Amino acid sequence: MTRRDAIWALLVLVVAVGAVLWATSQTDPNSDPAPPSTSSSSNGSSANSASNGLLPWEQQVSQVYQDVQPSVVNITSTVITQTFFGQQQAQEGTGSGFVYDDEGRIITNHHVVQNASQIEVTFPDGLIATADVIGTDPLNDLAVLDVDGIPADQFHPVEMGDSDRLIPGQLAIAIGNPFGQFERTITTGVISALDRTISREGQRPIFGLIQTDASINRGNSGGPLLNSQGEVIGITTAIYSPSGGSVGIGFAIPANTVAKEVPVLIDRGRYPHPWVGISGYPLTPGLAERLRQSGINLGADHGAIIADVTPGGPADQAGLQGATDLRVVGNRQIPIGGDIITAIDGVEVTSLEDIIRYLETETEVGQTVTLTVVRNGDPLTVDVTLGERPPVQQQ
Repeated sequence: MTRRDAIWALLVLVVAVGAVLWATSQTDPNSDPAPPSTSSSSNGSSANSASNGLLPWEQQVSQVYQDVQPSVVNITSTVITQTFFGQQQAQEGTGSGFVYDDEGRIITNHHVVQNASQIEVTFPDGLIATADVIGTDPLNDLAVLDVDGIPADQFHPVEMGDSDRLIPGQLAIAIGNPFGQFERTITTGVISALDRTISREGQRPIFGLIQTDASINRGNSGGPLLNSQGEVIGITTAIYSPSGGSVGIGFAIPANTVAKEVPVLIDRGRYPHPWVGISGYPLTPGLAERLRQSGINLGADHGAIIADVTPGGPADQAGLQGATDLRVVGNRQIPIGGDIITAIDGVEVTSLEDIIRYLETETEVGQTVTLTVVRNGDPLTVDVTLGERPPVQQQ
């Protein structure tokens, strides 16, 4: 055999060995697995994905819609108003809601049914029923309705989730009736932020809201905001929109607020909110410095200055003191001489809103809280037993 023939024989041998090793690796259980096939198989979910062309996350959203949309209702409310000339006229408003329990109670927003003389609820199968308000909480914009004449087998209660477990970025799904005519519309987005506060003209702010970019429009109010498992994590309640349409900034009442309040609303018709009975304004370091320059040393540079104490209220009974004088600072009059609240139960306070937020999220009526105050430049603590906030808009 020549040298050239030997080299060719060696090459043939190497190729043959390589082929054997490759074939063995395809069946050897100890070898690395082959990449997963993208073709359809006998597995149900894989076959379905291939047959209907949906990605797994699309199937998940579609399944949530199929599971929950039978629970979502359209709410029409009629409000009787008077014209300038004293004539009565009926105005209709629309919103959304969902079935809460096996007895057919409906959860929605307070503002959807506020001052309504008649309420109608339309179910997905077209059944229409009149409804009565059995409980409402204007402060957190919640209402519970009871419908008449609907068979029990028509009720499909939702499953409530845990809003304390939410994180920004997770999937958010809204189902509602935008503009009252596009019934059971589904939109998707994410949880954009948590613990948001929105102000309402002439009313107390709503605290602890969920922010989402899932499209919400007029008529969505009261509908469910859902997670990827189809659990209700919030109730859509408001949008921020300079134009009046959805710009991707919507807000929802957390499911845990609903879980806390709804049983009480069903039982009592209202939810008792804790109340101190004061009015006031924030003390900022800048304001404290300007007062010092005018010869007034408050003894603190942050907190909530009490301007007025409601006679007979919890703060009055605890001995808290309101303002005794007015001082002009810049272009406004500042009530001074009252107690300055700097902390509640050890939590620092920078404004009256901080106090309201703490009371709303951490306390209940009848509970005693400890206020750290500065009075005439001296620190002291005052225990206050919380009362129930009256209907008037008082802090």
